[in-house]
This record gives sequence, C-alpha cells and structure tokens, in this order.
Amino acid sequence: MANDDFTKEFRERTKASAELYRRALHLTPFGVHSNWRIFDPYPLFMKRGRGSRIWDADGNEYIDYNMAFGALGIGHAHPVLVGEMRRIIEDGTIYGFETEISVKLAEVLTQRYGYDMVRYSTTGLEATLLAVRLARAFTQRKKILKFEGCFHGTHEQVMVSVKPSIYRAGHPRKPNSVPASLGMPDELTNLVVVAPYNDLEATEKIMREQGNEIAGVIIEPIAMNMGVVIPDKEFMKGLKELTEEYNSLLIFDEVKTSGKFLRGAQDYFGIRGDIMVVAKSIAGGYPLSAVLARREIFDVVGPNKTAHGGTFNSNILSVSAAYITLTKILTEDGLRHAQQLSQELARGYEDILQDSGIEAHVSHIATSGTIYFCKEPVKNWRDFLRYSNFGRWYAWIMRMLVRGVIPQALGFDEQWTVSVQHSEEDVEKTLEAMKHSVREIKGEFKRLSVDEVL
Repeated sequence: MANDDFTKEFRERTKASAELYRRALHLTPFGVHSNWRIFDPYPLFMKRGRGSRIWDADGNEYIDYNMAFGALGIGHAHPVLVGEMRRIIEDGTIYGFETEISVKLAEVLTQRYGYDMVRYSTTGLEATLLAVRLARAFTQRKKILKFEGCFHGTHEQVMVSVKPSIYRAGHPRKPNSVPASLGMPDELTNLVVVAPYNDLEATEKIMREQGNEIAGVIIEPIAMNMGVVIPDKEFMKGLKELTEEYNSLLIFDEVKTSGKFLRGAQDYFGIRGDIMVVAKSIAGGYPLSAVLARREIFDVVGPNKTAHGGTFNSNILSVSAAYITLTKILTEDGLRHAQQLSQELARGYEDILQDSGIEAHVSHIATSGTIYFCKEPVKNWRDFLRYSNFGRWYAWIMRMLVRGVIPQALGFDEQWTVSVQHSEEDVEKTLEAMKHSVREIKGEFKRLSVDEVL
C-alpha cells in the first residue's frame, strides 16, 4: 500500500478537520499555534476529551496516547479534578496575590521531589529559562552545556542543536552548536556548548576544555525529544560527578518526566540535580511549571538581584489543579496503574512486531514508550537520524489513526503517554489495531528525511 493510500483514508474520515485547517491557514502560520502540531496532510482538530478518549471535529473517537504531549497523565476531564475545579473557579480565576493553596502546593512539591525551595511559572519554557538564569547568577559564569537532540523550550538561551541535520552538526563526539531557529543571535548560540547524549567520555573531554566556563549542564534525564532514550546509569552518575568537579550546576529538565515517575526520573537514577524543572502532568492539564533548588541557589533571586516574575505565576486555578492532581490523582497507586498498562502495551507491541518480521524495537519506561522502526538501538540523536525509518513510522501512524487510535504524540520524535484513566480494554483494543496495521506496513517505504517529516 502506497503512502498516498494511507492519506486517502485519513482524508475521507476527517473532512471537518480539513475544512477547519483551510480556514485556519488564512489566520495563522501553518494553521496551528505551535509548530509541533503541524501534521501531514493536515492536523486533526478536536472538540472534546474524556477519560482515555478524544473526539475530533468529525466525531471520530480515538483512544488517546498523545495526552496533550504528555501533559495529561491524569487523562481527560478527570472527575476528581473537574468536580473540585468547578467549585474553585466560582471564587475567581486570578487574584494577583498569593494564596494558602500556593503555600500548600510548595510544601507538596518540595517534599515530593526533595528540594528546599520552589518558584512557580506557567510553562516549561519559562521554567528552564529561570533555571538557566539561576545557574548563571549563582556561578557568575556565562556558558551552558546541553546535549544534542534534547529540547528545553523555545527560548534563545538553549534552543541550540535540538534537531540538527548531521551535515550541520559536525563531529558526533564534539558537536557544533547549531541554532534551532531563525532569529537566533550568534552571540547567544556561542554561549551554548553541545555534547553528545549518553557519551560520558566525549562529555568529559568537552568539560576539560570548557568546564571552567560552564555555569550549568542542562539535560533531559530521559531524552523524550528523540523518542524515548534511556541513558546508561553510569552516564548519569558520571555527569553528576563532572558537574561537581567543575562546580557547575546540574539542571534536570523533568518537564515531561516529573509526572511519569512519582518523584521524577531523578528517583530512577538515584541522582539529584542542583536544579529541577517540573511541569506538564503535575497540574492535570492546567498551565503550571516550577523550578526547585536548594536554598543557597535561590538566595540569588530577588529585587536588584536575579529577576523572576509573571502575572499568571501562582494563579489560583493552576496551583489548585496541581495540588489536587499531586495529592489525589497522580499518587503512587495511580502511577503504578498507568506504568503497568504502559508496560503491557510495550510488550504487546514487541510481540506483534517480532511476529511480523518488521525491523523495529520498542523503548519504554514508566508511563511512556516509542517504537523505533529500525534494527539498531538508538542511544542518541545521531543514531535516531541514521537508523530510523520515518517513512514506515508515518505509515504506522496513519493506519492506527484510521482504526481509532492515536498511538503517540504525532511527531516522529515523540512518545506515547498512558494515563491513570487508561484501562486494560484500551490496551487490548490498541493491540488489536496494531495487529491489523503491521500487516499493511510491511512494504518498502520512502525513507523520509527529518525535514520532510517536520
């Protein structure tokens, strides 16, 4: 079956989305308000979600494993959160003052993740921006080291070497710093040092050359912007030791993973960063992020010192939603349920793919996973680019969509999220759709480049 055939069936089922897309194109670039929602032949437009399901503008029902790019670890419209937020919203949506619930949430966050202090923002972008600023202010150094293929928000401080082509990226063990957008001044790009993910020896060499200039090392402890890359524990241990040796701050960007593990991926590795960024699922779908650190680091924040502020920071809706989510829904039992279902889903995919003879392997941990359509293991961005068959990935996505399953966030570099509201029945139906889909993606597919997939 040709790729055009996959698109044809999708188009027949989603005519309302196509019409909304046509209208949106006249009003906003690419018809969407985030580049990550661009999808070929056009993005789906949704109208409601409940539990593990979501319905598009045509009324098509899907089992949803996108879950708002991982922001809905509690699922859609969780009844506990909906019930309590109805009551809260009647008292107002934003005050411009602090509240008792913001104090209670700070107590929950610092106890759960093991830090002294916290500051709230609204998005992951704002939180990583503050984390980088804290590292620079605290160390009085300028440079930040990040890892190739990792994403930390669309701000100029770290939007470097996020999805670089291998031809611009340079040597795999000493990558170039490649700006990830137009409008990036060289002066800022040059303050970002890039290292290969999951390669301790190469990172050590780079730190030997520039470590005394590095204010902070920022990392996704599990790389979830190239699928799901779980680094070697020795890499993470060595990275912690390196930052301590050079007195640089280790920043754990757990925007995605903070709500997939009870205490974040830091707990899985047994390593705590100097600064931790949490967001997405922790507020149950409401916009809230937070930066956690020890007290001496936060001592640099304040008037005439390090700036941080925002009208919507600590707004009553977001902090209330986060408090309810973390204390009543994303609990140890709730996460255990979602993690077990995710593991069942991964094992089912592995069995089906093995029986099909298609070259693929499944990488999964906690509540998330991805399918790499390649034989070789993916350990970093270069592996991801070199080995992945994006054409087969696209065909798989389309076949699952027309069978009523959104199998992951609809980006080649994304993953699935299983929520606390997913069920055994959802997994069974998903695996049944998978059995049919793999029969139709055995042929040869054009090996799409990253640019074409984007």
